[in-house]
Amino acid sequence: MNAIAYRFAAPALRALAIAALLLLLLPTTSFAQNDVKIRDLTSPEGALPVRLVGYGLAIGLDNTGDRAIGGQSAGPTVQSVVNILRRFNIEVPADLIRMRNVAAVLVTAEVSPYLRPGGRFEVHVSSIGDARSLRGGQLFMTPLVADPNGPPLASAQGTLMISDGGTATRYMPSHETNGRIPTGGVLEADLPRPTMAATSRLFLREPDLGTATKIATAINATMGEKTAVVEDEGSVLVTLADSVQKPVAMARIRDLGIAPESRARLIIDGKDGTVVAGGDMIVGAATVSHGAITLSIGKLADDDTAAIPGSVRLPAGIPVQRVATALHAVQTPANEIAAIFAALREVGALTAEVIVR
Repeated sequence: MNAIAYRFAAPALRALAIAALLLLLLPTTSFAQNDVKIRDLTSPEGALPVRLVGYGLAIGLDNTGDRAIGGQSAGPTVQSVVNILRRFNIEVPADLIRMRNVAAVLVTAEVSPYLRPGGRFEVHVSSIGDARSLRGGQLFMTPLVADPNGPPLASAQGTLMISDGGTATRYMPSHETNGRIPTGGVLEADLPRPTMAATSRLFLREPDLGTATKIATAINATMGEKTAVVEDEGSVLVTLADSVQKPVAMARIRDLGIAPESRARLIIDGKDGTVVAGGDMIVGAATVSHGAITLSIGKLADDDTAAIPGSVRLPAGIPVQRVATALHAVQTPANEIAAIFAALREVGALTAEVIVR
């Protein structure tokens, strides 16, 4: 091959070499389009999350904190500030304190029992006083305990993140009295951890006999017959041979993919009216009158009711999302949207499970 031919062929050869290398690096496990890993459907036996809670202060607020003053009416917020200052050898009489940039809060978190000291986790902060907003606040260092009378296991601090939740309207006011700190918690003590035995169970996060059977079938096809047995809708018993390494085998099992049984569910956010429908959900004929809204689903008739304010008329067999769009178009409040869909479920026009959050 002469120099000119090699000059033009070299880039193509390099591209083929890179493509071949990428093929070798691809995972060998094949997944169907709708497959879900077993680790995302189950929890190992004994791996119960540890819930932590603490009382603290959100500081640095812009005149939106607790309306607390000193004196005989001084509340826990004023007393907490006095206690904090006392730790730094600063004595301030409680009756001289005036504050609107501090709010008393509860801090909650949920951590894995396998987390080691130094590990970080997310914390949620909620006001327990009469603060108007926690936006722009900073959580003062707060000890976290698993039991009110127990020793501190972790601590939390950091800048609060407040969700906007969309533009505030008459029907959907903004909600700024709770927030979160993504990596604000730090574990400081060692948690009791479950041991990995030869026989263990996988607990389904959403019990279902069909999904449990598919999990057991996938495990037996990979690890050998009788490795997994379905105990009930929420538990699969896994028995590993003594010759295998338990952590490696369990990691391989939890990486297996299956197609879980799907459920018809309709999830509604009771604060902002967001409607999430899984799959193709159809609404049958029904009439629901709630507050100032009348929803009629069925045969459309040429009458005067269609012109009445608040009247929504739709054909039978319409998808759930089109019903939600029609209700939003007439500015139906979020709580009324949830009540209307719950009523459709009760009369049989909607077969999906309705979940209001």
